[in-house]
Amino acid sequence: MDPRVIVITSGKGGVGKTTTTSNISVALARAGHKVVAVDADIGLRNLDVVMGLENRVVYNFIDVLEGTCRLNQALVRDKRVDNLFLLPAAQTRTKDAVTFEQMEELCRMLRREFDFILLDSPAGIESGFRNAAAGADEALVITTPEVPAVRDADRIIGLLESMGKAPIRLVINRLRSRLVREGEMLDVRDVLDILAIDLVGIVPEDDSVVKSANRGEPLTFGDSAPAARAFQRIASRILGETVPFPDFSEEQGKGLFAGIRKFFGLKE
Repeated sequence: MDPRVIVITSGKGGVGKTTTTSNISVALARAGHKVVAVDADIGLRNLDVVMGLENRVVYNFIDVLEGTCRLNQALVRDKRVDNLFLLPAAQTRTKDAVTFEQMEELCRMLRREFDFILLDSPAGIESGFRNAAAGADEALVITTPEVPAVRDADRIIGLLESMGKAPIRLVINRLRSRLVREGEMLDVRDVLDILAIDLVGIVPEDDSVVKSANRGEPLTFGDSAPAARAFQRIASRILGETVPFPDFSEEQGKGLFAGIRKFFGLKE
């Protein structure tokens, strides 16, 4: 297969990019593909902690680009699953430490070695995001079903389209069915109507996500929690498998978010 470079991004911070990157990376590797998860959030390195590999980081990808080390010296192999690697970010540098062109070169180097390159992007629309997305072919946009996150996701999608990324697909994270039923949270239809891109996954709110992050053990290592199954389904869809979506046909919200639909110019 041709290597695939996927940037995982969002407009708003704290919506679950790093959790999504780690879980999908594990799921793809367990499916037999050679995967590298790249922490592209320079200065705010977290992916190594979420993946439980922080104690094994020696070099980072800035070191590779500056010639301080070779690529294979910076890659951290995950001993728990074959074919899974982490390429850490620098923790003591700023986002200006890398250029658009350098990120493209890094991705070219990684394409020679891996089936999947997953880039964990910083949030927002500034240079960090643009650099992280530079070498990517396609994108996953992560949002929670909250108005600020969805509005910011809409802006990111526009930027990704202007950069020629395709496909751009959506993950709705931390869906809370009870709040949707009560009309206090945007439902899946609301979010899809606003953002108008293909949906690749819905991850329900699940306490196991926090526990797994604190343990440094992504859920897709074998947990059967609802979020674990959701991330596994996303990985399967990325691989082109037809996987039905769980039934989230909750009663449409008639409270606060009926007004929110009007705010976005949507039909109720």
